[in-house]
Amino acid sequence: MGQHTVEFTDDNFQQEVLDSDSGVLVDFWAPWCGPCRQIAPLIDQLAEEHSGRVKIGKLNIDDNPTVTGQYGIQSIPTLLLFRNGEVAERFVGMPPKSKLDDALAS
Repeated sequence: MGQHTVEFTDDNFQQEVLDSDSGVLVDFWAPWCGPCRQIAPLIDQLAEEHSGRVKIGKLNIDDNPTVTGQYGIQSIPTLLLFRNGEVAERFVGMPPKSKLDDALAS
């Protein structure tokens, strides 16, 4: 995980994501998921490029079943963009970087 990428958990989700003053992109992933490993460098790159404007991090679905269930995550990778504690956008699979950049900029 990159230095700008945050690790979200069931325990810190309220504070780090829902109560955040900035937008937050959450990557729901698991270590055994091939596509999750493929998208990981992109997540780290986005976290670095958008540092200070948007919080970007990962939530391991195996270790954090409460939040995973709360947002109905059934396929991974799933990326949720939160604004003001609400899901503003949902991406399932591996969206192109340009699509994520556009979502994070708006």
